Amino acid sequence: MRIIAFHKPFHVLTQFTDSEGRATLRSFIDIPGIYAAGRLDYDSEGLLVLTDDGPLNQNLTDPQHERPKIYWAQVEGKATPAQLAPFESGIVLSGERMRPAKARIIADPRLGVRQSYADPAHPVPAPVRDYHPTTWLEIEVHEGKKHQVRRMTAAVGLPCLRLVRYAIGPITLDELACGAWRPLTEAEIYLLEAQARHSPARRAAKKAQRHG
Repeated sequence: MRIIAFHKPFHVLTQFTDSEGRATLRSFIDIPGIYAAGRLDYDSEGLLVLTDDGPLNQNLTDPQHERPKIYWAQVEGKATPAQLAPFESGIVLSGERMRPAKARIIADPRLGVRQSYADPAHPVPAPVRDYHPTTWLEIEVHEGKKHQVRRMTAAVGLPCLRLVRYAIGPITLDELACGAWRPLTEAEIYLLEAQARHSPARRAAKKAQRHG
C-alpha cells in the first residue's frame, strides 16, 4: 500500500491525464496506480492525499466520517467577526444548508507570491489581483461540496482571491514544498483511520445497530 501527501501547485489538475494538455499530477508524481483521494480545484493550491489502496481512498473521501479539512483563504476586503458568524450555523448555498463550519481571521501565513505551474518545467509568478485591503481566513469544513469554500466566502461578501488547503485531518502542509510529495508515516495513517472510527456518523451507526 502506498499513501502520500502532495503539495499541489496553482494551475495543476488533480488527475494524471488531460486531453487539453494542461498540467497534471504526472509532472510531479511517478508512482503507478496511485489516485487522489478527493479533489482540489485547478485554481486552488495545497494538500492532496493520494493512495493506491481503493478501500482507503473510499475511507478518506466518505463524507460520513466528517473528516475536518482546513483551508487558508485570502479574501477581498476587511473581514469582520459578524461576517464570519454564519459559518457556525451553516451557510445556505443554492438552497442547501452546508454543515456548520469554523472561520476565523488569521495573520498573513507568508506563503510568498503564488506561482502558476501551467508549465511545470517553467513556473511563473501568478500574483493575486491587486485588491486592498485583503484578509486571510482559516476555514474548517467537514464536507467537500464543489467550490464550497469559495462559494461560502462569497455568500458573506468576501470573494476569495487565493485558496490553499492546509490540512486533511491530522495531515498538514508543514515542511512540504510546493510541488513536492512525501510518504505518510505509520503514525499519520493510524490517526487517519482512528479519526474515521470515532467520527460522529460512525458512532451513531453503531448505536443504531445496538438498539435495532
